[in-house]
Amino acid sequence: MKASEVRELSLEEMRRKVADLKEGLFNLRFQDEIGQLENPQKMKQTKRDIARIKTVIRESELKNNTDTE
Repeated sequence: MKASEVRELSLEEMRRKVADLKEGLFNLRFQDEIGQLENPQKMKQTKRDIARIKTVIRESELKNNTDTE
């Protein structure tokens, strides 16, 4: 997921997406531990997607704070 795609989402959608990705990451870690993970790069990509969305959320929070000051 690209940052431009994330910016098109609403704040609530971004938070829901982070929660879904964290649940997916948990499942990937579980699959990794039991040896059923087919694509190890999926874990790396999921972590990056979570970080990317959290960054955009933080940017919007900071923007809202500077707009109100």
